[in-house]
Amino acid sequence: MNDVTRLKGPMASPASGGDPRSLVILLHGYGSNGADLMGLVPYWRASLPDTVFMAPNAPEICPGAPGGFQWWSLTDLGPASRAAGVRQAAPLVNAFIDMHRTAYDLPNHKVALVGFSQGTMMALHVGPRRSEALAGIVGYSGMLADPDVLQSEARTKPPLLLVHGDADPMVPFAAMGQADVAFRGMGFEVSTHAAHGLGHSIDEAGLRLGGEFLARRLHDVGQG
Repeated sequence: MNDVTRLKGPMASPASGGDPRSLVILLHGYGSNGADLMGLVPYWRASLPDTVFMAPNAPEICPGAPGGFQWWSLTDLGPASRAAGVRQAAPLVNAFIDMHRTAYDLPNHKVALVGFSQGTMMALHVGPRRSEALAGIVGYSGMLADPDVLQSEARTKPPLLLVHGDADPMVPFAAMGQADVAFRGMGFEVSTHAAHGLGHSIDEAGLRLGGEFLARRLHDVGQG
């Protein structure tokens, strides 16, 4: 049984004060933590008033990063290590999704994932392998960690928004195009945004696009 208690982190209740109608789970990057990615929430709460936001810390303490966590170790940067890393952490993320989705009595199509860097790799691995499609996935500054088995293992096709700085020194900007080609080739609905001059970060345009995508996919805007 997966130890879902290992994934804990901050949350923000719906701005409306009512029961959640949707859930957004934010998956942070290597060496970071859930509190860091919760910094995105104030930009989105007004357009997602009935959404509960949750940002679990990754399961492993990150060496050399005080207060930081990792979804898997980066001691080996090779593609085989990335593929093994997402596969190892995926059951914990799936269990976290289902535990909280069930607690709020929400269907899968009212759950969205947002990732940054290593968290994007997790989101792009977990989302398409779920038996029922999620509302969508927003991936900032990430990549497809396991492209060779995507086609054989994908079960659903949640819509995707991929955003990446073209001056990213950590995760190559070309990774966004590679993921775009792979997912589009399988019939996914993919939107992309290249942030000109941006490094390994999220800019104002990326925040706006992410918020618009989430609001559109979760249908919170205009609901009474």
